[in-house]
Amino acid sequence: MRGCITQEFSFGTDQHNLLILDEIHKAKGWKQKLKGLYDLTGEHVQFIVTGSARLNIFQKGGDSMMGRYLNFRLHPLSYGELENPSSATDPEQWLQQVCTAGNLSLNQATLENLLKYGGFPEPFLAQSERIAQIWRQSHQEKLVWEDLRDLSRLPELSQVEMLASLLPSKVSSSLSVQSLREDLEVAHDTVNRWLMYLEELYYFFRIQPWSKSIPRSLKKEPKIYMYDWAEVEDQGARFENLIASHLRKACDYWTDTGVGRFDLFYVRNKEKQEIDFVITKKNIPWLAVESKFSETQIQSAQIQKFLHHLKCPFIQVVFQPRIWQPVGKSQIVCSANRFLKGLP
Repeated sequence: MRGCITQEFSFGTDQHNLLILDEIHKAKGWKQKLKGLYDLTGEHVQFIVTGSARLNIFQKGGDSMMGRYLNFRLHPLSYGELENPSSATDPEQWLQQVCTAGNLSLNQATLENLLKYGGFPEPFLAQSERIAQIWRQSHQEKLVWEDLRDLSRLPELSQVEMLASLLPSKVSSSLSVQSLREDLEVAHDTVNRWLMYLEELYYFFRIQPWSKSIPRSLKKEPKIYMYDWAEVEDQGARFENLIASHLRKACDYWTDTGVGRFDLFYVRNKEKQEIDFVITKKNIPWLAVESKFSETQIQSAQIQKFLHHLKCPFIQVVFQPRIWQPVGKSQIVCSANRFLKGLP
C-alpha cells in the first residue's frame, strides 16, 4: 500500500480488458517492456500498474512514459472511504455539507478503530493490537532494510532506522533538523539526506508553513506527520496526524483527478500561535482547520488574528461525536466523523 498508484489506459473504445501489474518496477528494463506492451495493445487493454514507493522514484529516470499514463497517489484508508465510498467528492460540495447543519448520528466506531490501528489495511482489518504491532515492526524493517537499501545503497541503515524511530515523537511540532543531528551525532546535511529518502519512501510527509500575508510568520520550518499515524503515542498528536493524513489525501485526490490545484499548509507565527492546517486552492487560502481532541471552545482571539489575513472559512475538528456548532461568521466546531465523511 505504500507509495503511489499509476494507472495506464486508453480512451479508444468503451470496452477494455484489464491487466493489473504489481511490483513490475523490480524487473530490469520494465519501462521499455511496458511501453511496448502498451503500444501493441493499448486500444483494447487497460493497464493498472501498482507498486511500492520505489515506483515513484523510478518514474523519474530512464525511458519516458510521457503521454501513456495518469499518475494517482495512493494513501491509507480514510473514514469517508470506509463509511461512504460512493459519496460525492467535489470539494465545494463537501465544504457546503460540512458547513450546513445535518445528521450527527454517524458511526464513531470506525473513527475509533482508524485512530487506534491506523489506515493501512492489514492492521485495520485485523483489529488486533498484537497483529498491528507485528505488522508495524515488519513494515519499518522492510522499508529501511529492503526498500531504502535498494534505493540508496546507504551503509548507515541502522542509524536511519534510529532516525525513523524518532520521527513519531516529532509529529505536530516544527521539525528541527539540528535536534535530530545532535541525537544521531551526524552532520546536518546527512540528516537532511536521510529524511529525504524516508519521505520519498512514504514513511512520513511534511507540511510547509503558509507565510503569504501573515505578519511575523514562520517561513521555513515544516511540520511532519506519519502515513501510519498509529505509530504516534500521544493521543492528541495522533488525532492531529489522522486529520492531516485525511486532508493530504483529499488534496492529492482533487489535484490528481483534475478538480483543481489543492495544497496543504499550516500557519504559525513567531509568538508560537498557529492554525494546524490551511488548504489552498490555486495558491489562495480556501479552508483553515484546527484539530482538537477534546476542546470544543475556539480560541477566538488567536484564530481571528489569522483569519483576518487568510480570509477563508474556519473549522475546528474534535474527536467527540454529535457536535456541530457554528461560532460567529464562517466558523464551526464539528465532530471528526461529520467532517471526514465526504472526503475521498
